[in-house]
Amino acid sequence: MKKYQHDLIITANETLNNQYFLLKLTQSEPLPEMQPGQFVQLLIEDSAQTFLRRPISINFVDKAKNELWLLIQKVGNGTRKLAEYQVGRAINVLYPLGNSFSEPLPQQKILLVGGGVGTAPMLMLGASLKAKDIEPTFLLGARSAGDLLQLNEFEKYGRVLTTTEDGSQGEHGFVIQHSVLQNEQFDRICTCGPTPMMKAVAAYAAQRGIYCEVSLENTMACGIGACLCCVQDTVDGHRCVCTDGPVFDAKELKW
Repeated sequence: MKKYQHDLIITANETLNNQYFLLKLTQSEPLPEMQPGQFVQLLIEDSAQTFLRRPISINFVDKAKNELWLLIQKVGNGTRKLAEYQVGRAINVLYPLGNSFSEPLPQQKILLVGGGVGTAPMLMLGASLKAKDIEPTFLLGARSAGDLLQLNEFEKYGRVLTTTEDGSQGEHGFVIQHSVLQNEQFDRICTCGPTPMMKAVAAYAAQRGIYCEVSLENTMACGIGACLCCVQDTVDGHRCVCTDGPVFDAKELKW
């Protein structure tokens, strides 16, 4: 898929809580085609401590409004600077990067599991599945109710189940402990989030013979496979997450 470098304009910068915010970006020309699971690299020009672009998962593409959505967690100087950007400001974006989640078979029962900022690509994936007449089940985990993000958006595309570590919403515990995993059988699982969560979901899928794809969040610098910063050990040797991934068949990973 062709890559682009565009100066996109901020149409909204929405604070979701004290840790997360949602950037919406556009341009005068139609945005290029993007697939669920892909990511962008943002150039942050006015942060003295930020020398490299920041990789951000594509959260959603609103084709009617020609908007690209990015769900961002404030974790360092770069993302904290982004949180301050105002509507109308331009951001240089390299995109779309990486591969995408694979196409499911018709009528498959699909579970999409997200934790923390790893819920971001699950929204676009769910919307894509719904457009193919496949209604997924979302299983979203967070520390507390206030950290469960975009639930109203997820509900547009499928059933939404939640867990919180403090029991303030949904079932008490981690996503891997949700009762749906014991009470229902799925044909395919896609997951993104903290590595321990993804490992547990992948192990569950392997035990039940369920095909599972994981979207890795390895540290990335260049986004185009040049720096080898994001290399992941797989059954086929070392592979770059930014070009061979970020989406992998869970059985391929040596973790």
